[in-house]
Amino acid sequence: MSIAEKPYHIGRKISRIRELKDMKQEALAQALGISQQSVSTIENSESIDEEKLKEVAKVLGVTVEAIKNFSEEAVINYFNNIYDHGAFNKHYNECTFNPLDKVVELYERLVQAEKDKNEYLEKLLKGK
Repeated sequence: MSIAEKPYHIGRKISRIRELKDMKQEALAQALGISQQSVSTIENSESIDEEKLKEVAKVLGVTVEAIKNFSEEAVINYFNNIYDHGAFNKHYNECTFNPLDKVVELYERLVQAEKDKNEYLEKLLKGK
């Protein structure tokens, strides 16, 4: 690897995804059955073993590939493209549905996903 290349740092990616999901290290640690210090160690590691990565991905509700390919720039570019280039408003006049209904529908799906995740985490905790 040349000096100019950024190192592949899986720990930072895990940390940013966890933060974007508004999850504290303590919650991730509890779901994984490890200490908060162990989560901190993972997030400061450039690489982690594949099995641990699968466990972390499952708890975060993302795929292993999503963690490996995560990029702040991609997230920022995605939202900039939607809002800056008019994609969000481009077809607004052509809407055949109420956009607010879609927001409510999305919110309800997100709430259900959180309930499902909490149910899963409770099962994990009771199983130990």
